Amino acid sequence: MISFLHLSDIELEALRLSLCISGWAVLFSLPLGIAAAWVLARLDFPGKSILDGLLHLPLVLPPVVTGYLLLIFLGRKGVVGAFLYKYTGLTFAFNWKGAAIAAAVMAFPLLVRSVRLSIENIDQGLEFAARTLGAGQMRVFFTITLPLMIPGIITGLILAFARSLGEFGATITFVSNIPGQTRTLPLALYTLTQMPGGETGAMRLCVISIVIAMVALIFSEIMAKRFARFIKG
Repeated sequence: MISFLHLSDIELEALRLSLCISGWAVLFSLPLGIAAAWVLARLDFPGKSILDGLLHLPLVLPPVVTGYLLLIFLGRKGVVGAFLYKYTGLTFAFNWKGAAIAAAVMAFPLLVRSVRLSIENIDQGLEFAARTLGAGQMRVFFTITLPLMIPGIITGLILAFARSLGEFGATITFVSNIPGQTRTLPLALYTLTQMPGGETGAMRLCVISIVIAMVALIFSEIMAKRFARFIKG
């Protein structure tokens, strides 16, 4: 039992890297996710359904396809990646920054969906009343809309974080499986299943992944309900 609970250096490194990458992925996604959710919830324009489909495409595409597209666009010789590398020296393929981008792309639809549902449930009469009293669009957003969005934002953030922790296909395709750089929990688990005697370590990482995911889901539900009660009360 003690040996089962003792994490090896590979497992500890994978856990630390996963938490770091998932944190950056969520941090990067948050402002873009709020903006995208607000546009989809409040604006009508030609091509809205196409934009909606593109934003949610990672949910239905095989993750390997998403990773390959990231490689084409953001790889060192990619459409955008070549430009970035030439003029800034910045590269995303085969390092932790690319892993964070892959995780962010795969988790982005969950964040947008949660925030969008929260916005659509807001009574627009409150915003209209504030505008009739002389409040500008930005003031209405930051004093009324954004606080009422908080339950959806919390839910989206936690779901996106949990999804980022579990990302495998896009990550291994875009940034490979490099120890200390891109070997996150799922990749470390996969690596251990290919190593002789790695079954115990793989089972430990499996249990850790399940526990983290369950804690994230339960915490998301609790926090969303608390903020909803706080706003109503």
